[in-house]
Amino acid sequence: MSAQKIAVVTGANKGIGYQIVRGLCKNYDGIVYLTSRDEERGKDAVAELEKENLKPRFHQLDITQQNSIDKFKDFIANEHGGFDLLVNNAATAFPQKSNVPMPEQAKKTLEVNYFSTLRFCEAMFPLLRTNARVVNVSSLLGHLSKIPSEAKRKELSRPDLTIPELSKLMEKYVLDVQSGKAETEGWGSSNYVVSKVGISAFTNIQQRIFDEETPSRGISINSVHPGWVRTDMTGNKGHKSSEQGAAAPLWLALEANLKGKYVWDDCSVVDWCAKSTPPIPPL
Repeated sequence: MSAQKIAVVTGANKGIGYQIVRGLCKNYDGIVYLTSRDEERGKDAVAELEKENLKPRFHQLDITQQNSIDKFKDFIANEHGGFDLLVNNAATAFPQKSNVPMPEQAKKTLEVNYFSTLRFCEAMFPLLRTNARVVNVSSLLGHLSKIPSEAKRKELSRPDLTIPELSKLMEKYVLDVQSGKAETEGWGSSNYVVSKVGISAFTNIQQRIFDEETPSRGISINSVHPGWVRTDMTGNKGHKSSEQGAAAPLWLALEANLKGKYVWDDCSVVDWCAKSTPPIPPL
């Protein structure tokens, strides 16, 4: 069983995830796993990186499927005994002009971005080694100020909020969309916003749980806005290339000495509970 350092990146066959794997292969002293839902696309991504003499390893992983999570967990446990770095990048978003009914969009977006990421973390966190790092790729839209209701913001930022309580709030959002009450209940009009606010809130709670562990493993978990990046998810609109968008997540993965923070794309720490976020320059 290997004591070599092990890194895992989810949703990594393209875009920011792919560039995070690329950066880790160049700068991380250990084995880097590129994971993706689609096996063929994942293996093609590995082959592209091998052309640069980089050597990531591939493993199929669909975080929306419990059997896929379980297989991956068992593989890491049996092959390596644990791991040292997790970058949660897998996510989904519907195009702004999607014809999919809003209740269906809400259900799928929250299921992938929040609930599936949470289930994956709960499965994998027991395998994190001492001083391991977790990076959650959130978004500018994951800042608390993006929730219009002050009452909702207070609920989501309560210092003693638990993960089950947060999950109930996320479930309530989906129900509110289904009943046409999301905006009157103070959630706003974006499924993606709520899902990423959930990830940022989850990060804060999980750091608190790690800090309370006895004995302490010294684990750090931070969330990051990678910038407005030109990817499939953004319709290829934005200020940054995927490689540039990987810079802040890589900084958190490799260099930062932070715990439970929300980090901007310039690697500055932003107050997640502030009334507004730093301005984004126009294209």
